[in-house]
Amino acid sequence: MPAAKPGNIDWISNLRLIALYAVIILHCTAPLLMGYGKVPMNDWWMADFLNALVRFAVPAFVMITGALLLHREYEIGDFLKKRLTRVVIPFLFWSLVYVWYSWYNEEITFGNDAWANIKQVLHLLKYGSSYHLWYVYMLIGLYFFIPVIGKFVRNASEKEILYFLIVWFAVMLITQPYLSRYNPAVDMHYFAGYAGYLVLGHYLAFKDFNVKHLRLWMILLFIFSIALIAIGSRWLISYKLWPGTMFYEPVNPAVLMLSASIFIIVKLTVPKVPPVIIRIRDFAGKYNYGIYLGHALVLYFLDDPFGISYKLCTPIIAIPLTALICFIITLPLVWLINKIPFLGKWISG
Repeated sequence: MPAAKPGNIDWISNLRLIALYAVIILHCTAPLLMGYGKVPMNDWWMADFLNALVRFAVPAFVMITGALLLHREYEIGDFLKKRLTRVVIPFLFWSLVYVWYSWYNEEITFGNDAWANIKQVLHLLKYGSSYHLWYVYMLIGLYFFIPVIGKFVRNASEKEILYFLIVWFAVMLITQPYLSRYNPAVDMHYFAGYAGYLVLGHYLAFKDFNVKHLRLWMILLFIFSIALIAIGSRWLISYKLWPGTMFYEPVNPAVLMLSASIFIIVKLTVPKVPPVIIRIRDFAGKYNYGIYLGHALVLYFLDDPFGISYKLCTPIIAIPLTALICFIITLPLVWLINKIPFLGKWISG
């Protein structure tokens, strides 16, 4: 596999912004999806469709990380210091912000016992003080693994990388609830999890596929994957043997197809847009991580007290609109935090 950069970096910037907006949409659909049986079925179906449409968001972030980092050679200490500092310090700041919100929202209380209060905060930091912060814990784990898997990728032949990806996919497939009865006692967890998305992102970014009408095929695969995730999830809700969220899980064959197809579609698409759009994209890209960390707080306040959520109008419009409003508000918020003297650039993300 080549060691050069993955071609025109613009498409990765495009995909990063698309994935960021997608993850906000994803979180806007959650209240409706969790209200199954209590909300109008038409509304639930709209949320289910939008949820399926954007399920690629987290895998796309991981694939971008693989595309940008695995081809580089690092000194392990410098890599971990640089990457973990960038991730952990903003994460701790925003985690404490969400601890504050939980107190503000009366989800937790603090008493006069200082040590008990500290233990409560540490407990929240250990497991995540907001629903979306699980991604950061996963990302930190991947960063510890990147120097190892990167060494393999840089020295591996295409055949060896494909071997890794095929085994990873086979393990993913056999560990799904609907095939778990065929899962042998052989311990294959070494190939499980998000690490495969790192390698897949590197492979798809650098590989030149000589396939006629490839983008069209990927569009069709993307549409098929959306239908599979949406319809499969609806079917599983009434079939109690397996978890109803199974098709929503990021490490799932359906989400894998969705993520790989959108990755290739964006790679092969060169949109002609005004320079001002490029500047906005690049500006937002500088604060991508901070927007991810902060958007949940903005969603909380948009909903209460302002009532901006899926309830605004029909969910097929209200959910993307709420996500867009959230994005537009979170970006300058993170930018302002970044401008705080001395601390801003460290805590904003």
